Amino acid sequence: MKQRPTILDVAKEAGVSKSTVSLVLQGSSSVKEETRKSVRQAMTEIGYVYNRSAATLRSASSGLIGLVINDLRNPFFTEFAALFQMELAKAGFATVLANSDEDPKLQSQMISSLVEHGVSGFIISPSYGEEEATLAVLDAANTPTLQVFRSLERAEGTYPFLAPDYLLGGRLAAEHLIAQGCQTIAFLGGLEGRPVTQERMQGYLSVLEEHGLEPVILTGQATRAFGKSLAATLKEEFPHVDGAICFNDLVALGVLSACPDLGMTPGFDLRVVGFDDIEDGQDSYPPLTTISCDIPGFASSTANQIVAWIKNGVVPPSTARSPVRLVIRASSGA
Repeated sequence: MKQRPTILDVAKEAGVSKSTVSLVLQGSSSVKEETRKSVRQAMTEIGYVYNRSAATLRSASSGLIGLVINDLRNPFFTEFAALFQMELAKAGFATVLANSDEDPKLQSQMISSLVEHGVSGFIISPSYGEEEATLAVLDAANTPTLQVFRSLERAEGTYPFLAPDYLLGGRLAAEHLIAQGCQTIAFLGGLEGRPVTQERMQGYLSVLEEHGLEPVILTGQATRAFGKSLAATLKEEFPHVDGAICFNDLVALGVLSACPDLGMTPGFDLRVVGFDDIEDGQDSYPPLTTISCDIPGFASSTANQIVAWIKNGVVPPSTARSPVRLVIRASSGA
């Protein structure tokens, strides 16, 4: 008996990827009309028939959750992914992990591929850029989707969003440095214009305004290397800065590592606060003061919400914020 044509046969015949064929079958608007016609023609020529009911059944019962993360090189996201996977396992679900590496095109491709594998739901910490294309793929998937840490926005509403209380974290960091006697506090790192950067920065700005202090803002990549370069910039161009709130712990660790070579003593000449509370911050020299996002609790809450949505139809709130707290260590002079 001749084997029935598969989606791979269609892709080969049309000269496109398997993900593109999947998007056409789902009716996604992200596929060009010319490509759509080519795929449909290939389906007709080889006699491919899409079994939609079988696909729906697979999706509903697969027990797989797609976890799409924007940057798994960052230990913060790695810790979340590991804890989330273990929480899901307790509920009888398996996690399929994908790293988009801050590439929105790769992100859309991976989501399409996970849809083809019949995932029952998505957790996505999205890469920025080409938001409509990513949202179109998620719309076509028609499966429970919860955004975490970052959110892709659109006028007509988007998927539920869960994140730490970034604004409060910025306030706690600024209030702590002022209590430590800092007179000029800089905000370091985070790409300008990104919502997550603006939220963390807004808490800092509001506290400085309340105390009549002028801000110093140096945005950029959220990496150790950028933090290291910022320490030199502070030394040369802003020698009056005596406190620094970093976009994340990676930037803060970069600042701390550069201080000795610049003749600066962190925690004395420059008081430094990070954000995220990754494990490396506990072992840095000096140990890093930071804003903890309680990743174990966040991972547990995220897992519980997506499972309740899939099993019981309980849709999470459109927007929710989880608690944060200040963890004081020696880098801020405590």
